Amino acid sequence: MDYLRTVNPSQLIAERGSHLVVINPGSANIRVGFAHHQVPLSFPHCIARHVKGLDKDSRLALRDQLLNGQVTPAQQLEREKAYDNIASLLKIPFLDEETATNSFPRKMGSMDGYNPYNSRSDTTFAWTNVMEKKTNTVLATDESVVKETEDGSLKKSVTIDGGEPCPEEYEFKEFICGEEALKISSAEPYCLHRPIRRGHFNVSQNYSSQQVIEDLYTIWNWILTEKLRIPPADRNLYHVVLVVPETFDNREIKEMLSIVLRDLRFSAAVVHQEGLAAAFGNGLSTACVVNIGAQVTSVICIEDGAALPATSMILPYGGEDISRCLLWVQRHHQAWPVNSTNPLVKPVDMMMLNKIRESYCQIRDGEFDAVAIVHSYEEGRPVGSHKTRLSALNVPPMGLFYPTLFATEEYPPPPRTWFHDHEDMLEDTWHMEYPRRPDMSDGLYYGGNGGVNMWDNYPVYQTKLKKEVNLGLAEAITSSILSTGRLDLQRKLFVSIQLIGGVSLTSGLVATVEERVLHAIPSNEAIDTVEVLQSRTEPSFVPWKGGAILGILDICRDGWIFREDWIKNGIHIGSSRKYKDSYYLQAVALSYISS
Repeated sequence: MDYLRTVNPSQLIAERGSHLVVINPGSANIRVGFAHHQVPLSFPHCIARHVKGLDKDSRLALRDQLLNGQVTPAQQLEREKAYDNIASLLKIPFLDEETATNSFPRKMGSMDGYNPYNSRSDTTFAWTNVMEKKTNTVLATDESVVKETEDGSLKKSVTIDGGEPCPEEYEFKEFICGEEALKISSAEPYCLHRPIRRGHFNVSQNYSSQQVIEDLYTIWNWILTEKLRIPPADRNLYHVVLVVPETFDNREIKEMLSIVLRDLRFSAAVVHQEGLAAAFGNGLSTACVVNIGAQVTSVICIEDGAALPATSMILPYGGEDISRCLLWVQRHHQAWPVNSTNPLVKPVDMMMLNKIRESYCQIRDGEFDAVAIVHSYEEGRPVGSHKTRLSALNVPPMGLFYPTLFATEEYPPPPRTWFHDHEDMLEDTWHMEYPRRPDMSDGLYYGGNGGVNMWDNYPVYQTKLKKEVNLGLAEAITSSILSTGRLDLQRKLFVSIQLIGGVSLTSGLVATVEERVLHAIPSNEAIDTVEVLQSRTEPSFVPWKGGAILGILDICRDGWIFREDWIKNGIHIGSSRKYKDSYYLQAVALSYISS
């Protein structure tokens, strides 16, 4: 700590950040980068695997099994009621009123030869090339030879007269990760997997836990090898900061640590939660952190550099729900030109909707329309472009405060039984007696009789403390802060609300949160001020940035888990309240951000 008080922040970053990798996995996106970088690399958290011997109909049936969601009539009525409540608030026509005045479809124009770069938002995507060269053999003579291919099989390569080789042979790529995986045509023999969905491992009868873990390993290994250029042989020179969302359970965190230490073979790792990391990412020691992600929104309070588990609230909606609601609103107003748009079935449609939502949706009073370009992606056809006037663009983001507008069951969460049964989930080896290593001190050794399970002291919330609710955002923030039970802390938190995640950039959201949270506070509470603090960095990257700061400042402390200790299960995790010098760490964090 004395060294930290004297060292220059830029020197500290250079010394420790170049060999520190920060991984922030989310449901829809993963952010990875070196700690000394200003911003991380961001990729869609998905993988498309080549499916051999499975026809198109079977692949589509498997895809439908993985989705298996639909809106019920009751949910549809609740959605329409929510729309009318929002319409009354924003002073725009009700749903039935607009339908009556728009009995004819809006005029839409096909735009053949349209140049997307002239638009406000480029929503044009090209299909991914799923083929790769199978052999690079070039022969100089007119003969045939046998060449070992990449998959270990033998392949004959024949040259033609004059020593020219035959056209190089191609094969399907075994897997494709990131954004390219989302842009694969349904005609290709690939199945898209999303290992994390709605804040949890996407385990189901059709997607086993073993396959989820294998997909996570493959995606992370691809990023490390192809994007960060860290070959497996060199990973023992690097440490990892794993910044995990509050939604994850102990079993899931354990599996991710095993991927990092056992499979990816990093030398050491430490786990930090997104809420705490986000606070440090903005140089705060006390804050109410509201993370509006793609599929889940979480709320948690931080006091003096420590997370308060009892304040954690998980809301089952996020940016993708706003995008799907945008599509529903436009179809209801007959303002959507492409009837086949289906974001649940075609990932490229969800990418397009997200782009339109980010560019046009905002919260404001009065009728709000805008002219936009909508694209259609049909198998075997060129990409279609349609110019149309989109309606009621201020309604979808208001679903954050009226969640029944989203009908989230269109994209249901994974079954929860896999996560709740902690005793059965932990392997029996965690309770076995291990021989004491000669170099292990008393504080690190746990015998079998009366020993303490490593997870008992682990600074991660137990599932029973999390409140997974379907409240509106304002009510969730208010409930989280009031649950602290101390007036002095509540007043600090209500003026230290931190919005992070891409959705937090929505125009008008900050003012709406302040107004609605203030009205949600019960009249008997002595609180009259609510303030949302401006983020010091890109809201989508704040948890990653905070993880980098914590990793650099905390690299020599007790929270680090070393690969050998993890594999042998002889480890000590440390205290759940690590940051006793949190006010000083806040000052160092601010120096880090400004450097």
